[in-house]
Amino acid sequence: MPTSTVEDYLKCIYVIGKERGAGEPVSTGQVAAHLHVAPGTATAMVKALSEAGLVTYAPYSGARLTPGGARLATHVLRRHRIVELFLVQVMGMNWSEVHEDAELLEHAVSDRLIEQMDEMLGRPANDPHGDPIPTARGVVPQTDYTSLLGCEPKKSHRVARVMDQGTSFLRLMERHGVLPGRRLRVERREDAAETLVIRAEGNRPASLSFSAAAKILVEPLR
Repeated sequence: MPTSTVEDYLKCIYVIGKERGAGEPVSTGQVAAHLHVAPGTATAMVKALSEAGLVTYAPYSGARLTPGGARLATHVLRRHRIVELFLVQVMGMNWSEVHEDAELLEHAVSDRLIEQMDEMLGRPANDPHGDPIPTARGVVPQTDYTSLLGCEPKKSHRVARVMDQGTSFLRLMERHGVLPGRRLRVERREDAAETLVIRAEGNRPASLSFSAAAKILVEPLR
């Protein structure tokens, strides 16, 4: 069985790789920053994963998951996202508080328990932040969302996914009503200030920086 450290690295490479685009290598520097470890530590671990056949690695280029590494990564990601949803829907925890607990529990719970949790939750497609939950076979549902930053003003959209899962960011989004499933629209774009004025249903208008808006994925409402 892979260790929790191996699982963390594989999941990290998978998540960053998805953000960068299909086929793009992930640098050891990106892995180190994501996992809060020294660059040398990340490089040594990625080399070990390469020797184990879980990634392909080229110095000065980066790492890509092999099919075996991708299967393990989506397996861990499935556990993480089901645990997050269980903590929110069943345990009553706030969506801004569950990420770190899920990071620990994803390595501890059995596959049998995960499947029971999944069944209890009604076989959900997404976690509390809108992230897709891989199937038991490792298939990750494909989505075609757009960033809030690219939305045309005055058109209604539905919040689909919040990419930044830091506690402070999620609490800020919650105060503004930017939650998965909520309707919102961009009232106006202020390029000089690099901000968007948005309004989510049931909330007052709020100002978001371009960088914050880029972390919100939405889909248009007809």
